[in-house]
Amino acid sequence: MTEGGKLIIFSAPSGSGKTTIVKHLLDQLELNLAFSISATSRPRRGKEKNGVNYYFMSVSQFKRHIKDGDFLEWEEVYRDNFYGTLKSEVERLWAEGKNVIFDIDVSGGLRIKKKFPEKTLAVFVKPPSVDELKIRLKKRSTESDDKINMRIAKASVELATAPQFDKIIKNYDLDVALNEAHRLVAEFVGAEMPPKED
Repeated sequence: MTEGGKLIIFSAPSGSGKTTIVKHLLDQLELNLAFSISATSRPRRGKEKNGVNYYFMSVSQFKRHIKDGDFLEWEEVYRDNFYGTLKSEVERLWAEGKNVIFDIDVSGGLRIKKKFPEKTLAVFVKPPSVDELKIRLKKRSTESDDKINMRIAKASVELATAPQFDKIIKNYDLDVALNEAHRLVAEFVGAEMPPKED
């Protein structure tokens, strides 16, 4: 892979608020960020679009890409439910002169960090508590109780990996978390923070 800009990883258990934080950072133009779209073998949900939310693939397509070494990282999250980052996606964004931001699961985030230790900032977003996570996931009402319980079980394992990340942001208060994320990323990419509005 030809190397380009910086890589910024946000990982967290489902429902911690990492997607909200990443969306906020993408709106901060001085950070020069572009979002890395993940590939997945899971079916589309609701209004999701191919090439916007994810690159949707069949399980066999996904496995072929694995065999061909096309992924920077990939994982089988649940049986036949694959997620991964295509090398071509990162190269496409680097070719545009962008820093690449990821909203990615914990093990994928750590794998990218390992491959590009010097150019990666890995941030773990910590929810207030596992109970709070459960409440947030239920509020989304996109998944069955079984799926939610699987995510909660996974969250406990993921929380244990937090110390392996460069930074931990506690998302107890969203505004505070957004500001902290903005400051960390601006420092890492060498961007000036815009002046605070009075």
